[in-house]
Amino acid sequence: MKQGIVRSIRLFKSFLVEQTQPEVFYGELARDSANLIEQYGSLIGKTLVDVGAGPHQFAREFAGRGAVYVPVDLDSEAPSLSYGGAAADAQSLPFADNSMDVTFSSNLIEHVPNPSAVANELVRVTKPDGLVFIAYTNWFSPWGGHETSPWHWFGGRYAIRRYTRKHGFLPKNRVHENLFPVSVSWGIDWAHAHPSFDVVECRPRYLPKWAKFLVFVPGLREVVTWNLLLILRKR
Repeated sequence: MKQGIVRSIRLFKSFLVEQTQPEVFYGELARDSANLIEQYGSLIGKTLVDVGAGPHQFAREFAGRGAVYVPVDLDSEAPSLSYGGAAADAQSLPFADNSMDVTFSSNLIEHVPNPSAVANELVRVTKPDGLVFIAYTNWFSPWGGHETSPWHWFGGRYAIRRYTRKHGFLPKNRVHENLFPVSVSWGIDWAHAHPSFDVVECRPRYLPKWAKFLVFVPGLREVVTWNLLLILRKR
C-alpha cells in the first residue's frame, strides 16, 4: 500500500510541471506506463504500437526496455515519429489484424470525436493474448479541460474565452475542436461490452491500485478518477 501511495505522489508532482517542464512529466509517465505493462510480461522483443505517440519520452522508454517500438501519430512532425512508425489516423491504423503484441494509447481518447472507433481499432491490430493499454483524461476530472481547467466545469466554451482573455491567445486544447468530453462511464461500458478481450485493469491511473473501487461509484468516479486506466488482454 505504501508503494502505491509513493507512486501516486511521484506522478502528481511530475504532473504539476507538465506545462513548464513537459519532459519531466512525460518521462515519469512513460516509466510508469512501461512498469504497468511489464506487470503482465517482459517487453523484450515485443512489438508495441504507440497510437497518438506524441513526445519522444515514450519512444525512449519502450525501446530502452527491448520493445520493437512502432509510433503512430496524426501529426507527421510528432517527435516520436523520428523512431520510425507512421503518420496515420487512429481510426484507420495501417496495420494488419492481429499484428501487434501490445497496443498502447496514452491520453489520446479525449482528443478524438469517436473514441469507440479508435478503441476498436486498437483491439483489431492486437494479437490474441496480447495487451491493449488505454488511458485517458475524463472530462469532469479536475484536469478535464487540460490547460483551461478547472474552468471547463463551467462550460468548455467559457473556459476557452477565459483562457484567451488571460493569456492573449487561444489554448492549444479546445473543446469540440481537438478536445472532446469523454466520461469514465464510456470506458467502463465499452470495455465490458466488447466480446474480444478480458478486462485486466480498470482503475484510476494515477491513484494507488486499492482505489479501483472508485470507478464503480457513479458520479463520484467522474470527478476523482482524473485519468482512467484500462488494460485488456485479447482472447
